[in-house]
Amino acid sequence: MSYLNNFYHHIYGPENGRRWVFVHGLMGYGQNWRKIISGIEGTERCLAYDQRGHGRSFQPESGYAPEDYADDLKMIVDELGWEKFILVGHSMGGRNVLNFATRFPDYVERLVIEDIGPEGNPKAHEYYEYLLNLVPAPFANREQAKEYFFGEFIKTAKTRENVQVMANYFYANMEEKPNGLVDWRFSKQGIIDSVRLGRGDDRWNEVEALEVPTLLVRGANSQELSHENYQKMLASNRLIKGVEIPNAGHWVHSDQPQAFSEALRLFVGGF
Repeated sequence: MSYLNNFYHHIYGPENGRRWVFVHGLMGYGQNWRKIISGIEGTERCLAYDQRGHGRSFQPESGYAPEDYADDLKMIVDELGWEKFILVGHSMGGRNVLNFATRFPDYVERLVIEDIGPEGNPKAHEYYEYLLNLVPAPFANREQAKEYFFGEFIKTAKTRENVQVMANYFYANMEEKPNGLVDWRFSKQGIIDSVRLGRGDDRWNEVEALEVPTLLVRGANSQELSHENYQKMLASNRLIKGVEIPNAGHWVHSDQPQAFSEALRLFVGGF
């Protein structure tokens, strides 16, 4: 039985191209990487997939720790026969690929961690629980959902990021269900569990244990990865190189796609 069938995924580029795996962040999905992949798929072989509980992939009731996500990735690449690849992860995906790279280093040619640190925060999930519980989903239809997100949500939600951006992001994660109602595309409980399990303890030991060349990308305006923790990560392992990209927040590859792609190109020696 195919494990890969649990995951909505796309593979781009020539079969003989150098292999890349792109892993999205919390509440995201594989297509978040489309702009970056479109610039390299002429020569590179790229996999992007929706992680468990996200997008159109399966939504188990439990299993949302970084170790679970990393085990999924191992099952996927084993099924594909990918024995070596460049691994890129954003935000929560960055924590998941960090765990993968420390446990299965032989698979990873190079590692890219985008705008996430290893520090713990046992209360981190409370922010997402608050935001998700604000939303009176399911909605009767898309129009009702749109009216809520671009009206009441923008007026009342207290968000770290720009509230308009968050409203757009949440609305993009709404889909019509078989019963006709419009509800979350992702698993709401899975999102909360992902933060609770992923941020409950610090993971500095994983950063220190990395044995593969690693690029740490930080958005200069990021509210997620502090400059202090960015510098601490660079100092903790000689294999980690860093780049801070100006005029970018937490979503570096979306805010500054050209600069992000250029950082990848320099790190891997061209494509």
